[in-house]
Parts: sequence; C-alpha cells; structure tokens
Amino acid sequence: MAENCTRLFDFAYHQLATNPQEKCFNTKVGDRWISTSTQSYINQANCISRALLRLGVKPNDKIAVVTSTNRIEWSILDVAVLQIGAVNVPLYPTISSSDFQYIINHSDAVLCFVSDSALAKKVSKIKDQTQINAIYSFDEVEGISNWNSLLKLGEDESNQSEVELLKKQVPNTNLATIIYTSGTTGTPKGVMLSHKNIVENTFTSAKGLDFTPGNYMVLSYLPICHIFERFALYYYQYMGFEVYFAESIDKLGDNLKEVKPHFIPVVPRLLEKIYDKIVDKGSHLKGIKRLLFFWSLNLGKKYEPYQKNGWWYHFQLNIANKFVFSKWREALGGNIKFLVSGSAPLQPALIRIFTAAGIPVFEGYGMTETSPGISINDFRNKGFKIGTVGRILDDMEVKIAEDGEILVKGSNVMMGYYKNEALTGETIINGFLHTGDIGELDADGFLKITDRKKEMFKTSGGKYIAPSAIEGFLKESRFIEQAMVIGEGEKMPAVIIQPHFDFLLVWAKRKEIKFDGSNQAIIQHKKVLKRLQKEIDFVNEKLGKWEQIKAFELTPEIWSTENNLLTPTLKMKRKIILQNYTHLYKNIYKS
Repeated sequence: MAENCTRLFDFAYHQLATNPQEKCFNTKVGDRWISTSTQSYINQANCISRALLRLGVKPNDKIAVVTSTNRIEWSILDVAVLQIGAVNVPLYPTISSSDFQYIINHSDAVLCFVSDSALAKKVSKIKDQTQINAIYSFDEVEGISNWNSLLKLGEDESNQSEVELLKKQVPNTNLATIIYTSGTTGTPKGVMLSHKNIVENTFTSAKGLDFTPGNYMVLSYLPICHIFERFALYYYQYMGFEVYFAESIDKLGDNLKEVKPHFIPVVPRLLEKIYDKIVDKGSHLKGIKRLLFFWSLNLGKKYEPYQKNGWWYHFQLNIANKFVFSKWREALGGNIKFLVSGSAPLQPALIRIFTAAGIPVFEGYGMTETSPGISINDFRNKGFKIGTVGRILDDMEVKIAEDGEILVKGSNVMMGYYKNEALTGETIINGFLHTGDIGELDADGFLKITDRKKEMFKTSGGKYIAPSAIEGFLKESRFIEQAMVIGEGEKMPAVIIQPHFDFLLVWAKRKEIKFDGSNQAIIQHKKVLKRLQKEIDFVNEKLGKWEQIKAFELTPEIWSTENNLLTPTLKMKRKIILQNYTHLYKNIYKS
C-alpha cells in the first residue's frame, strides 16, 4: 500500500509525486482530444478550494454535484471539496426534479454544481424549496454562476495556506461522500462512505486487477455518480493511467476506436446491447460469411477457461478468432486487455462468448455500501470461474448466513445510512453488513450470487422462486430485451416481457408478418406470441417444475430510465413496473 495515500485526494498528489502525467485527463473538443496534466489538474483543484473557502464553505458542508457526462471538472471539484474537509454528494442526471429536491434537502447540501443548461433548468425549478445558496454550472448558462467565475475567484493564492491547513486536518475516517442509491425498491438511501472506506478498497481491488502502473489508456463513460465508476477514477489516478472522457454513451463506439483503451468497466445491460448489435450485424451477412459467423458464435458459447475443452476446440477457436472475433476486438479499439462487469448479474453465456473472442469479461461483485468491491474473477492463479463473481478480495471477511444471505465485514463497509440509524442498525450487525443478496461459497472459494433476498418470493403453493436467475435465462433469447418474473402469492410464476423490438421487426419482415408497424400491433400477432412461447418453453426445460413460467405478457413500451422503469444503472424498478402493468398482471392471473 502506498503509505502516502490515506484520503481520496491523496491519489492525485501521489501521481504528481511518483508518476506525473502530461495526459492525466483527456477531453474531446470538436475533433481533437485536449489533455490536462497532473500538475494542471492539482493547480485547478487548489484554485477551486480557495474559491469555495471564499464562498464560506466549511469542513463537513455538503456539496451536491450532477453531470450529464463524465468530465474533468467533476474530478477537479472532487479534490477541491474533499481536501478542505467538505463532502461530495453526487446525483444521477436522469432523476426527476422532485428526486433532486429530496436528495438536496436530505443531504443538507449548501451548493449544487451542474454540468449544463438542461440540468441547471432542472435544479433551478426546485432551488427555492431547498437550502442551497447557489447553483454553479460547468458550462456557461445564462443566469447561472459558472465554473470560470470560480476559477477567477480562486486566482488569488493568499488563502492557500488555509487550504493546506485544512488538508492536513482531514482524517481518513472523515465522511467523504454520501451516495444515494438509485432506489429499485423505494426512497433513495444516503450511503455514507469515508475516505478510508474507498481508499482501502481501491488498494484491495487493485490487487484483483491484473495491471501494473504504467501508460495504459482507459475510457470513462459509466455514470461518475455511481460508486463503480467513481472507484475506477481513483484507481486510474493511483496507477497513472491516461483517462479519456467519452463524449456520450451514443458516441461510445466512436470513442473506443479513437482512444483504443486497454480497459473499461461495464454493466451487464451495456454488454448485452453490444452483443445484440453484433448478432444483428451477423444476421445480415450472406452465404459462407453468415455460416462462419454463427459457427463462431456457437463455438464461443461452449468456451471453458484453462484449456478444458482440449486442443481441437482451441484449433477451431483460432479460426474463429482470425475471421470473426478479430473484428469484435477492432470495434472495441483492439487493445482491450479485459473488461470488468459489475452492478447486476451477467449472463454466463456472454462471459463465455466474449472471453472466447479474446475480450475476457471478469464478473465481480460489490455494492455502494461496500465501497464497492467484494469479489472478482481473475485469470491468475486459476481465479476465473464462469457463473461466479470470483474469489473474495483480500482483507475482508465474507460468510453465508443460515438463510443464505451474504454477509460482509471489512474496512470497506460503509459508515451507515445518513440520518437513518434504525436502518443502519438493521443492516450492519456485529460488524457484518447484511447485503440482501443470497449466495453460496464453493469449495474453491468462489462466490456465487443466486438472487436478491428481497426479490425472492413464494407462490401460493409455498415454493420459493428466485427471479433473477430465470430472467437471465430468458434474456439470452434474441427476442427478449427485458423480463420480470412475477407470481408472489399466486399459483404459478409468470413473466412480463419487453421484447427486443429491433430484432423482432427484422424477424417479422423475414416471416412476411403483416401489421400496421406499431409495437402494440406486433406484440398482439399470433405468430409473435407463438414464437415467444417457444423461447419460454426452451427456458422452462432448464427449470424445476415449480419455477417454470406458465404465462407471459408483452409490453409495447421500451423500458428505460426516461420512463422511470429502469434505474440509472439500468436495473429494473420492479415495483414501478408492476404498478405500470397492473392490467397485464390481471390478464395473467384473472384477478
């Protein structure tokens, strides 16, 4: 462990002292990447710290920050806020104005920083219903104080000595951030994390990632308000990597080809979308190219690590790699060493296919409440097992409770929930965090997640149903984009499905199915319903009789963050989906 890194802002100073970078952070402006050096990054952070002190910001004050895309101002502000003992409160840009109001008020934020005019408008609507003194924008927005005015306010270095004094006084046990969970089950909870929580987990996680400090390039694009990407940015700074900020999720493909990164973290939904696009392209190939594509795909689905499939399999895989999978790697820039997937369960089939394609996917496990890392897969020391989330990271203890719940103990466990001692007491018992996830540890020390404790339910026959495993099987179908298994207290499980409309429309055209072109019309067509039943029958063959899907309904809407059916990390909001589709529930159960 680097002894000089005990607080989050120490990572920047550590890089300056040991491995200063000319291209520490890189931002796309027009058609050029503009670089910021480590020295410039720290200089600007000190400038903003001086400005914040002149605005009256004090240690332990809460500063709310929300940005549409990841950008250098966020990291500069993070150091500026933390080194004077204040607290960074990140918000998701996609939440509603009422959610902004709730979080800003609940966190006691005194200032709010936004990235652009759209967010400035959103926060301005509720400013008078909060205690924030001012809104500052990274972009220039009419009527809103901006970033450049703060840099100007901080130009005078006469109070730098105050910054230095406050920086020395920040203990590693200090509250660094309050991260509000995205709320799949109700009101967002404010997770309090200290400098020590995240710093020590960063060092522990770094051991689980097969990189050495050096001139690697990484692309930052997952929401920085999420602990997964937040940890990643601290890790990159510690390792001395060059960080490139993606322009947007829509331009991610272009940015991958430009930057040619060595590593990116991913969430399952993104990997599913990448895979769907690849398969859709393959479906349009003709003749031998099409045969070769799907032969390679089927080969990838059989992948096993550590040469378990024997020499003949790998001889064939070399052919697939040369003619098919090499193009996949090029699409991701050609340099990817591996991907790390977190935030939600990932289909094992995708891990097999991408790893076979020379793009290893290491599934890990973590939570906001654990800063975030708990376990991860890794090729080294036979540490890669598909269908698990890897071995437990060093310096933490994991045990399985009698009811199967995963319990975690270590320096990464949160300080508690902000203003909610009762919930903190229910969640952390005798030092162990009760994760709410159900899992098991195998004989080799690999952790397997079987479901969310709160998402498991009983049918009226008293049989337990673990929905996420069934949903994962269903989403392997090219016809199904989202699936939510239902049936609590009912006689049998069923599922509400959002079809993969892009693929479904292509399939319908190939089958010469006539309809008026609307999603509503296509999901009511007899041939479509028959085809979806065939997909469900295929999944049911893998399930026990009590958990087989007996009925389904399709939705014409695409589930998204915009219509509040998915969280910002693209997980299903089960309660809201159920509320939205009460009529479909009634159709299934005739209630």
